[in-house]
Formats: sequence, structure tokens, C-alpha cells
Amino acid sequence: MHPIALKRFREVIKRPLFSEKGTFDQERRNKYHFDVALDANKVEIRRAIEALFHVKVEAVNTIRTGGKTVRRGLSTGERADHKTAIVTLKAGQTIEYA
Repeated sequence: MHPIALKRFREVIKRPLFSEKGTFDQERRNKYHFDVALDANKVEIRRAIEALFHVKVEAVNTIRTGGKTVRRGLSTGERADHKTAIVTLKAGQTIEYA
């Protein structure tokens, strides 16, 4: 694999997300949740997952969430926007986190 492509794949997939819903999806539906770059599309996410984890991806669903407005005393700010990818793997495939 070309080093520039591998670098982009690491930029696309920021980190895996662990939650109750994500754990349920892993165990029963073979779906994995990842925090991804805002500018990543489904094709890039699929290629990045397949290259980094050596698995076959069946489907990719994405959710884009806007940042919330937060207050600390009199000052206000906004949390950053983020994008989540829910990746469905083909039957028999799993991702092992180190």
C-alpha cells in the first residue's frame, strides 16, 4: 500500500467509539462504530477500514452531529462538530482492538 494512502486512511479513521449501543451492535449485529473525519465519505471510510483492519465491509452508515453550545459562567462556546461511521462487516469478520 502506498504510504500517502495509508496516512490518509489514518486521518479518516480517528478512533473507535465504545458505548452500550456500540457494544450491542458488535455482539449481535456485527457493526462497529468509529469517529471519522468530517470530510470523509463512505467510500473512503470503507477503504480505510478494509486496509487498516484487514476485513471485508458490507455497508457504511454515517451520522453527522453538530456541536452543542456550552456555558461556563458568563462565557459561552461551542463544542466541535463530529461525524460517526457505523460499519457493518461481512459474516464471519471481526475487528480485534489491541
